[in-house]
Amino acid sequence: MDKHDFRIVFMGTPAFAVASLEELIQNGYNVVAVVTMPDKPSGRGQKLQYSDVKECALANNLPLLQPTNLKDPQFIEELRSYQADLQIVVAFRILPEIVWAMPRYGTFNLHAALLPQYRGAAPINWAIINGEKETGLTTFMLQQTVDTGEMILQEKVAIGEDETFGELYDRLKEIGKRLVTQTTDIIIESASKKMPVPTTIQPDVEMKPAPKIFKEMCEIDFSQTAEQIRNFVRGLCPNPCAWANITIANHFFERVKIYKVSVGSGLITIPCKDGVVSIDELQLPGKKRMRAKDVLNGLSH
Repeated sequence: MDKHDFRIVFMGTPAFAVASLEELIQNGYNVVAVVTMPDKPSGRGQKLQYSDVKECALANNLPLLQPTNLKDPQFIEELRSYQADLQIVVAFRILPEIVWAMPRYGTFNLHAALLPQYRGAAPINWAIINGEKETGLTTFMLQQTVDTGEMILQEKVAIGEDETFGELYDRLKEIGKRLVTQTTDIIIESASKKMPVPTTIQPDVEMKPAPKIFKEMCEIDFSQTAEQIRNFVRGLCPNPCAWANITIANHFFERVKIYKVSVGSGLITIPCKDGVVSIDELQLPGKKRMRAKDVLNGLSH
């Protein structure tokens, strides 16, 4: 059996998953269907918006499934009709056993962390927020408990001193797409040789949670140290973005988006636990993202 015969169903939603899906398509893997989230209303007009993965599937004329309920019998029947040998999950939802156990060779997931650390929905954000110097990617077989299956491949990645969530996200998705094809090749080769997939059990190390981040969680706590605040802002830039209610040049503003801060003095400074932080890039309500100097110039006028 080779990659042209091996039937794959791909599951994912955001741009992070698109990189892997495109890599599979461009390299001739037999992707027979794509599963993604239902369209969501967005913006002032509440116009239905396609997921990034849906856009990719449509552009490549791939059959598309958008279940609201992953246990819905109609969806299960349709999914089963594709007779997948393997399912690949990248940034999707938690799958019920009836779905992940369906393919002959199971389902693997690409997770943007060095499992078992940073299990959860937002591993890239939390690694930066917590001041980690290193993160990585892991492919593993899905099983009953979320993010706990046996690992197939893992790759470590250094986090830059000033790297933001957005920058690390883009780097990891490029590394991740290579890991996805490598993992797929391992599974296909194992299937051809009628051998089990070589896996390793996740090590027993300190657990670090990575829960989903909501806007209310993004308010800056200025009672923390300057370095903690800097990491918090980096880990949320450019989205969902850190925010604060602050006074600038005797003007009070609510929910100011903060994109970049530095430790120590600057044009706009706020006291914190061990000194001050300088707000270097921000966005006032109703305005665009600006440097501190330009904000102050605008207010002086």
